[in-house]
Amino acid sequence: ALSLGYTQLRTFAPLPASRAARLPGFPGSQLLVDSVQICCLPSFFSASFAIQRFFFLKKKKKKNRNKNYIPIFYLHLPSSSPAPPPCAPHSPTFHSQRRMEGGCGSQWKAAGFLFCVMVFASAERPVFTNHFLVELHKDGEEEARQVAAEHGFGVRKLPFAEGLYHFYHNGLAKAKRRRSLHHKRQLERDPRIKMALQQEGFDRKKRGYRDINEIDINMNDPLFTKQWYLFNTGQADGTPGLDLNVAEAWELGYTGKGVTIGIMDDGIDYLHPDLAYNYNADASYDFSSNDPYPYPRYTDDWFNSHGTRCAGEVSAAASNNICGVGVAYNSKVAGIRMLDQPFMTDIIEASSISHMPQLIDIYSASWGPTDNGKTVDGPRELTLQAMADGVNKGRGGKGSIYVWASGDGGSYDDCNCDGYASSMWTISINSAINDGRTALYDESCSSTLASTFSNGRKRNPEAGVATTDLYGNCTLRHSGTSAAAPEAAGVFALALEANLDLTWRDMQHLTVLTSKRNQLHDEVHQWRRNGVGLEFNHLFGYGVLDAGAMVKMAKDWKTVPERFHCVGGSVQNPEKIPPTGKLVLTLKTNACEGKENFVRYLEHVQAVITVNATRRGDLNINMTSPMGTKSILLSRRPRDDDSKVGFDKWPFMTTHTWGEDARGTWTLELGFVGSAPQKGLLKEWTLMLHGTQSAPYIDQVVRDYQSKLAMSKKQELEEELDEAVERSLQSILRKN
Repeated sequence: ALSLGYTQLRTFAPLPASRAARLPGFPGSQLLVDSVQICCLPSFFSASFAIQRFFFLKKKKKKNRNKNYIPIFYLHLPSSSPAPPPCAPHSPTFHSQRRMEGGCGSQWKAAGFLFCVMVFASAERPVFTNHFLVELHKDGEEEARQVAAEHGFGVRKLPFAEGLYHFYHNGLAKAKRRRSLHHKRQLERDPRIKMALQQEGFDRKKRGYRDINEIDINMNDPLFTKQWYLFNTGQADGTPGLDLNVAEAWELGYTGKGVTIGIMDDGIDYLHPDLAYNYNADASYDFSSNDPYPYPRYTDDWFNSHGTRCAGEVSAAASNNICGVGVAYNSKVAGIRMLDQPFMTDIIEASSISHMPQLIDIYSASWGPTDNGKTVDGPRELTLQAMADGVNKGRGGKGSIYVWASGDGGSYDDCNCDGYASSMWTISINSAINDGRTALYDESCSSTLASTFSNGRKRNPEAGVATTDLYGNCTLRHSGTSAAAPEAAGVFALALEANLDLTWRDMQHLTVLTSKRNQLHDEVHQWRRNGVGLEFNHLFGYGVLDAGAMVKMAKDWKTVPERFHCVGGSVQNPEKIPPTGKLVLTLKTNACEGKENFVRYLEHVQAVITVNATRRGDLNINMTSPMGTKSILLSRRPRDDDSKVGFDKWPFMTTHTWGEDARGTWTLELGFVGSAPQKGLLKEWTLMLHGTQSAPYIDQVVRDYQSKLAMSKKQELEEELDEAVERSLQSILRKN
């Protein structure tokens, strides 16, 4: 009764009072009261924002009356702050990034800067769900409950927005091609309701690949010796030593105690004997069925095992004679079931990403837009707001840590076309196989920060990832970048146990500084060093995570300086991209020097670009920093035939210039790669710089003088000395 899943039920019976479930941490809330599901979540948004309709590419009508889809209703309650102008209402764009990030005391200094992100709808025509966003004239949870009950809806207060409510109707189809006009009008006619907006659905895919000697620490788990990514002795024809180096972290006493990881997926088998002990019920929820029991829906194939497998990688218990061992085997795992419905909605994504941000430390996501090599998609408005709020307010203000699988589109795709993996607020993780080569499904892009391990090339049955499976089973067949992201979440849990004061940005800095090239091999892209000597690769990022090195550095880590944001400049005049050769543009910036939002040391750089082409998939975009580091912002995607939409204010992101001086001349190159000649038009390029004014590593403790931290600190000290000498000389000259 609590979990309806995908049954064809149109009504359901209320639970008796003795069975009504109260939500942990929310006094007075109750689930399934009468025939309406009710749950209350904390509100933490202060800013009002415009909820915009999602625009989908219209194609030829196709009748489809046999599918059972989903519906969703939102409630947006009034806020004191005005809403911003809408994003390009006549274009297929759907969200804006405004003053959303202010993490660790920082402010969005580029006031008024607005950009929209273009997407493709995965459906041929809009799909309307049973979820609505509704705005009441009179704010209040009791009012919302009463209104919802009278109209036959369940209601949940959105945890990421002041005054927003999520209305859902279990009697409606999960999704359908036509709007639920009767219910929409029913809500709009209620004098207490200011606005009711029905949610449209879109595709989100799990990232998995379907086919595919003892150490000093004593483990009796039967699959432990097959977990080569934890301790690689050459199992499954692998390369000895090519692993996550978790043994060193464990030997130092770090096993993930006191840290909770939320697995945002299709549910987890929390009754599994290898997961039950570490399961955190208070931090778990099922947003697909609107109840606190995120158990996977039964299918007769492997499909809904995805979340259970990811959970086992992180938090499978140690030395219990069951399956294998989690990377952070004493951490707690929370199940956030949110993928198991025909179509995703903005409200489900946003609610999942913002669920229990004071209980959950790390959110692991092994899913994203369709990896078909022709989709350009990313988070909608509510989800962007939820992520921004997470990095600002999660974990008591230190920021929620979001770990994202970079994607499984292989050489046909580019993860910079995925707005989740390319977000500044996520740590994007790619994968390598056990001999250091790339997996066949790995996508390359300049936003990937680091890598872990998976399989996708070898036929050896033990070359996959060993973990928990549904119904108490174990598996050796987990794969894809789906497997890579939870491994990273486990390593980050070890680092958080070493230092619970780490912020979300600290974790990114630690990732850059402690990841290693090890024996990773990319047949296409060479390893290069950026302007401050940090080695990176277009596919593997800054290398494979090293748990031992990360926990040792985390112990002494001091929070990095405040983060600032600068619009470095823009090119607004349309420029044609030639059929052969390249369009080369330059932009000189002082990185807002002399202003309060001056960015001296870079973290993330975004090139916000509007461009059209006769064939978008043949477009190649590179950007070179003032210190000479070239980032491939967009590589060829041979399956992308788009000739109309292009990229509309799309924020291509690079991490390859980490630590560099932002001041100087930036160069943007656009050209076509392919056999047939193409035409294109660049309409806009805006350079967004994100980083610190003061040196981030100058106060850090250095224990390994061969480390990247030691090298970076030495360079910062030299720069500080050079600048001090320059200031002294200028002072002397002025006096003379």
